[in-house]
Amino acid sequence: MAHTTVTTTAFTDQKPGTSGLRKKVTVFQQANYLENFVQATFNAIGDCVGKSLVIGGDGRFYNQTAIQIILKMAAANGFSQVWVGQNGILSTPAASCVIRKYQAFGGIILSASHNPAGQDGDFGIKFNTSNGGPAPESITEAIFENSLTIKDYKISNDADIALDEIGSKELSGMTIDIIDSVSDYADLMETIFDFNQIQDLLAKDSFSMRFDAMHAVTGPYAKEILENRLGAEKGTVINGIPLPDFAKGHPDPNLTYAEELVAEMFSDHAPVFGAASDGDGDRNMILGANFFVTPSDSLAILAANADLVPAYKDGLSGIARSMPTSQAADRVAEKLGIEAHETPTGWKFFGNLLDADRATLCGEESFGTGSNHIREKDGLWAVLFWLNILAARSQSVADIVSQHWQTFGRNFYTRHDYEAIPNAEAEQVMQHLEDQLPTLTGKTFNGRTVSYADNFSYHDPIDNSVSSQQGIRIGFDGGDRIVYRLSGTGTEGATLRVYIESYEDDKAKLLDDTQQTLADLIELADSLAKIVDFTGRTTPTVIT
Repeated sequence: MAHTTVTTTAFTDQKPGTSGLRKKVTVFQQANYLENFVQATFNAIGDCVGKSLVIGGDGRFYNQTAIQIILKMAAANGFSQVWVGQNGILSTPAASCVIRKYQAFGGIILSASHNPAGQDGDFGIKFNTSNGGPAPESITEAIFENSLTIKDYKISNDADIALDEIGSKELSGMTIDIIDSVSDYADLMETIFDFNQIQDLLAKDSFSMRFDAMHAVTGPYAKEILENRLGAEKGTVINGIPLPDFAKGHPDPNLTYAEELVAEMFSDHAPVFGAASDGDGDRNMILGANFFVTPSDSLAILAANADLVPAYKDGLSGIARSMPTSQAADRVAEKLGIEAHETPTGWKFFGNLLDADRATLCGEESFGTGSNHIREKDGLWAVLFWLNILAARSQSVADIVSQHWQTFGRNFYTRHDYEAIPNAEAEQVMQHLEDQLPTLTGKTFNGRTVSYADNFSYHDPIDNSVSSQQGIRIGFDGGDRIVYRLSGTGTEGATLRVYIESYEDDKAKLLDDTQQTLADLIELADSLAKIVDFTGRTTPTVIT
């Protein structure tokens, strides 16, 4: 095996966030930057000789270049087998599926998720372990430590290989299988849902749907599953061709960035059902005709209707949600008599619960839901779950959600994002809140009494690890909450996320407007944090 050991100098900014390392493309294009991080990853996971790996990404700019580098480094570090998605494409949930199906040692996923792409956009890389899930903090911390001390990396001298032809190849003694990017994942979906029932729904003249792939990775997956296997009308999938710059769009499936879909779903001739996914396919937005389903409500409704889906008809072992996600799913868990778990933000925190069968469904308010079928959140899975429910219940999205609120009450919920705040200003906001925590409990604001105020700390019930400083919580008697976090998914400045929640069980108020219902809590959240004073921002960038 002919390879070169290249002398390098460590970078100090390669600390993985909640979903790996994300930086501008131009940062990754620096000499040795990607190579350093890959070698630090291989060093952190131990002896790589004879092990197997899955590699793929969301198709954004620099994806194929990075894959060629990683393949050569994998060969030089002794890996014996690698599976790569055709043309370097694997959605994040598909990558998790492939890791698990082929029992790979791990995987490298190249994506910056919902962040913009292109030559001046963002790029990302993360390592997933053998269960198909994101590396736990113990591994990401080891990667960072290795990145600070790295002195050299190994890379094969062989030429690039073609990624467009399915089949086996060899690189410096390492076997590379180029696989169909879609088929393994699509086959898995057929084992979970009642495809015959969904086919019947899609064949009805009274039913119509639209899926927006946002020019990102889910286009081929949605076309194969929805249009080819389930028989949805051609054109159901819009923006279905993945582009390296996502057509200069922002592939974040929310009411602000999925403008084309939202305009159609809130028109006079709206389809019955609408959905969108993000850059790497792990997020979802669910819409009915003139109706938006919050991700928190979506998780709760999927859990409450899980018995309608073949894979979950025998019941759920538990439900897990990230701390900022509304408590709506907890109410379903209580009624079902199953465990409810509250974890930090970051899908990696669900892995232990899923592996230990302490949770079956998981969700985050940031448009991510999933289950124990893989170890990543899964956008198309959520869409198929909703289609299965719609087929079984023969009701509209709005009616299903409204009946859920009638049964469980409604957790009015919103998230206000302040994007690209200078880091120093964002830290001032959080420090100001932190300084207030010891004095807030027992105080009354606008008729609400603070019952707790803390910086959330999570004790993992499986491995007993502790993750602290996971977001500031201010809770009130009766269950109302305000939560503040700095997001770890951006590459420019900081994103301050503010979450506001209030529970209502008065049936006469369940259909009230969310922003109006939460207006006084929103005002309180702004004033407690002094957002305007510290940042100058008078309005959020995105409201969901």
